[in-house]
Amino acid sequence: MNQGKRISQILLIIVLCVFILYMGVHMDMGLSDETQMYLSSIFLRRAEETYLSGFIYTTEGGGPLPEQWLTECAARLLPLGTYVSETVPLDTQVEDNETYEMILKKQAEDENAVDEDGNLIENKTAKAEEKPVSRETAEKVDTSMEKLKDFEYLVSHFYTVDGTTSVSAKDLNAEKLLAKNMKLDKKTKGPKILIYHTHSQEDFKDSKKGDPSTTIMGMGAYLSELLNKQYGIETMHHEGVYDLIDGEMDRSKAYQLAEKQVKKILKENPSIEVVIDLHRDGVAGTTHLVTEIGGKQTAQIMFFNGMSRTKANGDIAYLYNPYIEDNLAFSLQMQIAAAKLYPGFTRHIYLKSYRYNLHLKPKSLLIEAGAQTNTVEEMRNAMEALARVLNECVSK
Repeated sequence: MNQGKRISQILLIIVLCVFILYMGVHMDMGLSDETQMYLSSIFLRRAEETYLSGFIYTTEGGGPLPEQWLTECAARLLPLGTYVSETVPLDTQVEDNETYEMILKKQAEDENAVDEDGNLIENKTAKAEEKPVSRETAEKVDTSMEKLKDFEYLVSHFYTVDGTTSVSAKDLNAEKLLAKNMKLDKKTKGPKILIYHTHSQEDFKDSKKGDPSTTIMGMGAYLSELLNKQYGIETMHHEGVYDLIDGEMDRSKAYQLAEKQVKKILKENPSIEVVIDLHRDGVAGTTHLVTEIGGKQTAQIMFFNGMSRTKANGDIAYLYNPYIEDNLAFSLQMQIAAAKLYPGFTRHIYLKSYRYNLHLKPKSLLIEAGAQTNTVEEMRNAMEALARVLNECVSK
């Protein structure tokens, strides 16, 4: 609904309220005409001051009022104005009818569901069986701008859009996204990249119990080491744990807890430009996400974007992200770089409903690296390829 129509509705309601007050004064109350006229003038003036104070201000020489201010004030005074503009059917089960906490809990658990021991319950992000892919047989997609400008081609070759959300050609304008500058500012000193883990307990096929170096936490440490030593990009690895509460697996508030701490780190380190939340995916037991790079078995990775939007209800206001376009630009540039360097290394970029703390920086990435069916060696090989792709996007 456009702004003009909304204002018209609100003003109509205000006028009706004033009219009702006016008629109430003119009802036969056994008062003289003079008394009725006096009371009428008082009621009307009070109604104007209460509901139409902005107009009083304007007519008395205060100047024109901002349209947005008028709308917000009227909506606060008369919540009915907001109600009548709603277009969602009452029988539709939508997220706005749930509490904020429930939505955040759903966000925290919707990548893949795990039991109290961290074992996979059901597959959420892998929609079909994925077989090993060698570099030689990997699909070599056409990354020319001519092809990428075709929305249908772009989506079918580079994205998987979850059924809970929606995407349009306006969201995925390849020319615009690829033109965004994702390079690091080399003039400033201090760390440039932050790596952390909302889900720190994710492990792999041959992880050793009690050895964090064989879990996703260890992969973050290795990726940080590669970026620091091999590529000269100062990188911080944050080892905070957000999916354990009192020693028990609990992801319900993982994103909230991580957000608070990551914000603190960013405030203390304003030089950080890239924020990476590194995960591993959860897939069916028969699925092995692997490709071959340089003769080595390498786990595949997937970039994951939150759209802060549901198909049923549109934008989620309380999960606002001003950097969605930047996030999409970063993941697409990473996807294109990976397709050129290592065909078959990345799965399609996954687009889903919520926010996933991607609002903390314009250059934010959520990366699903491998899955529980990959080996630690396959994961370390993936970190080596990922480090090179990152360097390609943010340094060269």
